[in-house]
Amino acid sequence: MAKDVEAVGEGGEFTAKDYADPPPAALIDAEELTKWSLYRAVIAEFIATLLFLYVTVATVIGYKHQSDPNVNPTDAACSGVGILGIAWAFGGMIFILVYCTAGISGGHINPAVTFGLFLARKVSLVRALLYMIAQCLGAICGVGLVKGFQSAYYDRYGGGANELSSGYSRGTGLAAEIIGTFVLVYTVFSATDPKRSARDSHVPVLAPLPIGFAVFMVHLATIPITGTGINPARSFGAAVIYNNDKAWDDQWIFWVGPFIGAAIAAAYHQYVLRASGAKAMGSFRSNA
Repeated sequence: MAKDVEAVGEGGEFTAKDYADPPPAALIDAEELTKWSLYRAVIAEFIATLLFLYVTVATVIGYKHQSDPNVNPTDAACSGVGILGIAWAFGGMIFILVYCTAGISGGHINPAVTFGLFLARKVSLVRALLYMIAQCLGAICGVGLVKGFQSAYYDRYGGGANELSSGYSRGTGLAAEIIGTFVLVYTVFSATDPKRSARDSHVPVLAPLPIGFAVFMVHLATIPITGTGINPARSFGAAVIYNNDKAWDDQWIFWVGPFIGAAIAAAYHQYVLRASGAKAMGSFRSNA
């Protein structure tokens, strides 16, 4: 394991801290398939995403019902949790579920997060694919529970599906998803950086908090545009159960945008903030 570069000293020499980067995950690790810890982590991702979609989509449906003028004609505008409450539901559930599952699966609960960590060689291809499948299946089951429990309101109030709002172009929606996912994945990388963990012992314990806040803030900004995806499993699960043409027509935005945002965040953190390029140059000069 190579020592992490802390700074450039006098004479252009690189100095190392008392810290070593963890080795990159293997691209394909067949041996991983024989370990119970992998399947335990996959189950944790499935259950966490199921719970995430159940609580958040139920919140969305409940708010739309409470603020429906036909149901509450006198005070519809002030009824329900509002956009602020919906954002808190998404951010709060991510905080809770990341805290609960971080020690088991890493607490991804989002294919875009998994994709970003895969690009950074934090997880293997095998684990990344299994996580994404589990997340999508969990999302479908979570939204299915909402429809089962609130069948009278589910289809009437849009099924919690992500759709591009009227008045916005697809380019705007795509950009909103890219930027929103960048904020989330950048926060994930920063909050779970092993270099910070080695320096500040409290960082691993507090990591779920900024991640949850990132989800909360992004929802405040992008709910009016796309309903806020930034999580392909969340968008896919709702689209499968709601099964509306508009939701499927816009579905690509909620996959392409988050994956691009995650890739940019991974590259920014690994090659700019962590100065991987500078380390490579330092290694080259030392071997010259």
